[in-house]
Amino acid sequence: MWVTRLKIKHDCIIGTRCEKFRVIDIGISFNIFQQKGITYSPQIHTIHGDYKSTQKFLRDIKKDKRVKNLEIEGNSFFCIEVRKEKVPSTFKTEKLIFVKPVFVDKQGFEYWEVASWRKSIVVEFIKNLEKDIKNIKILKIQQTKLTDVYFPHIAPKLTQAQKRAVEFAFEHGYYEWPKRTDLGKLANLMRISVPTFREHLKRAEQKLMPFLMESVK
Repeated sequence: MWVTRLKIKHDCIIGTRCEKFRVIDIGISFNIFQQKGITYSPQIHTIHGDYKSTQKFLRDIKKDKRVKNLEIEGNSFFCIEVRKEKVPSTFKTEKLIFVKPVFVDKQGFEYWEVASWRKSIVVEFIKNLEKDIKNIKILKIQQTKLTDVYFPHIAPKLTQAQKRAVEFAFEHGYYEWPKRTDLGKLANLMRISVPTFREHLKRAEQKLMPFLMESVK
């Protein structure tokens, strides 16, 4: 398989809001379809950040006229983006697959990883993107082993407190070696007691561990 990883920034219902509200997003786009010159892009997303910021994001996206069929549950949502102009996903053909969910950072940059069985297909996809998107950077384009291709799992269901505990731990270097923080500092940031934070983190790790172990089999 040939895989390319791209860094993209454009006028987007997701990236623009990630930059505005300082949150990150993990999303998956489904089959794009076009009717009478209109592009329809079904997609599902999960927003990560502090509670106030994620809620501002979700309230704001409700006002966007390009967003249809919006369904929100917690900090995840499904929608269909409806636009007259093309969106990056428009250029993805049936010969390409997303091998990872799209990640959007707090600066509004999208990170795509798509693959195909021939390098020429990947190269053609990039060329078509570059015609319409000016802010695009190729981070890699290489042949890879089939076992390195990621296939998304259904994530375990965490409570909001458990999710934030894991996010805080990860963002502040708790899982790095050597650790850049400790439970006391993380609990202080979340404004809860150390025992409470430890409980949230342990329960989240218990739910996540089976999925992590499955992915390394």
